[in-house]
Amino acid sequence: MSTQTKNLLDPGFELTLRPMRYPDFYERYRDAIKNTWTVEEVDLHSDVTDLAKLSAGEQHMIGRLVAFFATGDSIVANNLVLTLYKHINSPEARLYLSRQLFEEAVHVQFYLTLLDTYLPDPDERAGAFDAVENIPSIREKAQFCFKWINEVEKLDSLQTKADRRRFLLNLICFAACIEGLFFYGAFAYVYWFRSRGLLHGLATGTNWVFRDESAHMAFAFQVIDTVRQEEPDLFDDDMAKEVTAMLEEAVKAELQFAHDLCGKGLPGMNTESMREYLQCVADQRLVRLGLPARYGSENPFSFMELQNVQELTNFFERRPSAYQVAVEGSVSFDDDF
Repeated sequence: MSTQTKNLLDPGFELTLRPMRYPDFYERYRDAIKNTWTVEEVDLHSDVTDLAKLSAGEQHMIGRLVAFFATGDSIVANNLVLTLYKHINSPEARLYLSRQLFEEAVHVQFYLTLLDTYLPDPDERAGAFDAVENIPSIREKAQFCFKWINEVEKLDSLQTKADRRRFLLNLICFAACIEGLFFYGAFAYVYWFRSRGLLHGLATGTNWVFRDESAHMAFAFQVIDTVRQEEPDLFDDDMAKEVTAMLEEAVKAELQFAHDLCGKGLPGMNTESMREYLQCVADQRLVRLGLPARYGSENPFSFMELQNVQELTNFFERRPSAYQVAVEGSVSFDDDF
């Protein structure tokens, strides 16, 4: 067996867990196991009553929102299997990715349950599931995702620096733009409803999805950090420009979605406020990647500033006693809202 030092993106299928080369990835896997939840724990009964109270504009927003959720996590799961698991050559990282795939499946089940609960009409529900084809604002976001999947999907291995740069761009797209921007935009709408005392079942499930997505994003950024440490010449000035342009394109696509959801505006939620919020989030992703902020916007939503303290401390208090999951220490989100 060769003693040559291997890098994370070197082709192959490393199986050796001892000695462990990337113990932090393994610890992320162990932390994820402690964070187990199931869709059956989310009570949506009160949401049905709340839905009847919503205005036509608010009902439109909810319909669009759950339609996006139903497709978004499926796209992430497909990229995880087709790209990330294939090319991140670390058994510790693949353990985490296996766990992430399970979590994405739980999210898809949650959104399936939401659609079945919120949209009792079969034709309306079918239209929501086919949102990528029949809702332009969701189709635009999906096409943005597929563009970056297609860039690397056919690569059998990352043999050249160009291949590795393409892979890094795919990973950055899913961490910073999809999980880190598209989903964070969608979460803001959910917590806007919750701030008004509405749709607590949706908010409870979203809390737990939010926890998962924050962890997925943190793992992806750690992979990016590791690759940049091992191969510092990959992330050059040209890639920095591409990443900034990618975030700009993602903000533009998400703003089209905001126009669709908000229309001419709802009390406390409108396209201009979402523009500021999305630009603030995009800047945080750029800074996390060591790049200059692009927009300089502030977060306009006070209910998102409170997100890391409201209800989340109760997460493990809600666990059924039948769960055999050991939980130690405190639990909190990062503050990148």
